[in-house]
Amino acid sequence: MSEQARKTAEALEYLTGFGNEHSSEAVPGALPIGRNSPQRAPLGLYAEQLSGSAFTEPRTHNRRSWLYRIRPSAAHPPFTRMDNGALRSAPFTEAVPDPNRLRWNPLPAPAPGTDFLSGLWTLGGNGDAAQRAGMAIHLYAANADMTDRVFSDSDGELLIVPERGGLLLRTELGLLAAHPGDTALIPRGVRFRVELLDADARGYVCENYGQPFELPNLGPIGANGLAAARDFQAPVAAYEDVERPTEVINKFCGNLWSATYDHSPLDVVAWHGSNVPYVYDMRRFNVLGSISYDHPDPSIFTVLTSPSDTPGLAGVDFVVFAPRWLVGEDTFRPPYFHRNVMSEYMGLIEGAYDAKAEGFVPGGGSLHNMMSAHGPDHETFDRASAAELKPQKIDDGLAFMFETRWPITATAQAAGADHLQRGYDDVWQGLQRHFRA
Repeated sequence: MSEQARKTAEALEYLTGFGNEHSSEAVPGALPIGRNSPQRAPLGLYAEQLSGSAFTEPRTHNRRSWLYRIRPSAAHPPFTRMDNGALRSAPFTEAVPDPNRLRWNPLPAPAPGTDFLSGLWTLGGNGDAAQRAGMAIHLYAANADMTDRVFSDSDGELLIVPERGGLLLRTELGLLAAHPGDTALIPRGVRFRVELLDADARGYVCENYGQPFELPNLGPIGANGLAAARDFQAPVAAYEDVERPTEVINKFCGNLWSATYDHSPLDVVAWHGSNVPYVYDMRRFNVLGSISYDHPDPSIFTVLTSPSDTPGLAGVDFVVFAPRWLVGEDTFRPPYFHRNVMSEYMGLIEGAYDAKAEGFVPGGGSLHNMMSAHGPDHETFDRASAAELKPQKIDDGLAFMFETRWPITATAQAAGADHLQRGYDDVWQGLQRHFRA
């Protein structure tokens, strides 16, 4: 953590709007006018397109940005394999998919000098990174800045959810600050470096191999509600003109590769386009719910979705359970008992989750795979079944869920971790028979 990083984060300004065609220049005149790639780009810069989708995808799904940089990305030495550490990728073949309900305590504290990249620890996932299908769930625990090295993920975009400690994300397109309660989205292949805003940091990462995240359609909800496009903040251009050795690490088809540049690749002076990083404050989510009876399906809490080839069936959904009122009459108000064709990984940012009385703590997570039965524990069920149904404000917790169409296979390190809760099934013991014929 550095005081300079804190001051930088506090002074950041942003562009707003998810999916917008943004433009930004750190030096006036750096953006060409009327064309993307003139014979000579302004200020002696190099023009480079960063494509987050195929050239021929429909305009509504096409994502690309033009970058104007001090040196072209093509000018680099060969990459060589490096150790993957605790980072794993799909296909996950270390173990068979497990139908049991699983829950973990937070990651143990990392060794001194562990930065964001070194602190990544893979819990599991599905699909195939090389086929650009599926997802992976990682956790991170760090206590040091990434110094003279940057990271990019060719396999997918990264949705970073801090739980403890703020992050300053220095990306090619500019700077983002992400604190607990925020989520940051880094597009596939965008290079970035992570600096800590506190003594240590901990959180969750969804690596989305499939179609880029987008805002869900609202259907009968209408034009407003859930996550507002204008609440997503994109960076303004900021560049590093640094000529010293910088390690550039690329995750490619499941493995880490390293090359040492003689300069920082975060040297984009200006850019325009729609393929950009974002940060979003989850407390701005406009929660919609029942004002008559019954608990709504959790899809009503979707912030972002990665569509698949089947309409309505997501490769990944990112869902947030933000502060809200419960007012349903004659209604069991916590989440109901449930078996789901989708697979659900849930994490907790702060406070408590209204379906679990104990054992589910900030920094921890639970996995309920396809068709595994889950729902409120016995203490929550007994309390909610007898509660007086007056209006109730849920504002003492912030939880989220990564929901995916395929089962999640846990890695060997997750299945055998010391922080795996061995007695998770016990939370449903004590649910009594109440049937009377």
